[in-house]
Amino acid sequence: MTAASPASIHPRLILASASPRRLDLLRGAGLTPDAVEPTHIDEHEIPGELPGPLALRLAQEKCAAHPGGNAFVLAADTVVGLGRRILPKTLGAAEARHCLALLSGRNHRVFTGIAVRSPDGEMASRVVETRVKFKRLSEGEVDAYIASGEWHGKAGGYGIQGRAGVFVVNLIGSFTGVVGLPLNETANLLAGLGYPVTARIGEKD
Repeated sequence: MTAASPASIHPRLILASASPRRLDLLRGAGLTPDAVEPTHIDEHEIPGELPGPLALRLAQEKCAAHPGGNAFVLAADTVVGLGRRILPKTLGAAEARHCLALLSGRNHRVFTGIAVRSPDGEMASRVVETRVKFKRLSEGEVDAYIASGEWHGKAGGYGIQGRAGVFVVNLIGSFTGVVGLPLNETANLLAGLGYPVTARIGEKD
């Protein structure tokens, strides 16, 4: 048996999320998880809860709910806020259309909570806020986007990495955070708990 090279030996990393976008972002950064094992919790907001605290709490609860074992666990949650209002993860076309009408021509904020737990049980977390402004959307643009189906299951009724990217006229903050996982902050949390981020990024496929 050939011994593994030092660069190929690393602690296990579990992504506790079913989001294909988060998995793609991690793969693109050279941080491919060893397993994808979503945790399921009650994601309803507490009465009076604001968008940022909701995103952080859900990420923390998803991370804590995973058994982990001898692995690092990474969880995240993304919430779109319009002022104090929390927009839903849209499951129906009418709901998505309503969200797009609210966002048309306006600024909104996208909050992504990140939580990482080390094998010894230590957890670190933070929430990343990004400000996004949409152009004023025509009825035809909304109809076309609804027909695409890209809105399904997405916070605020859109995915910035797809067709809705043409609606964005200004963004201040983390583009990858709006997609679903702010990579810089995620890497910092992992490294802070001892995960070999730099070594993983340097590994060849």
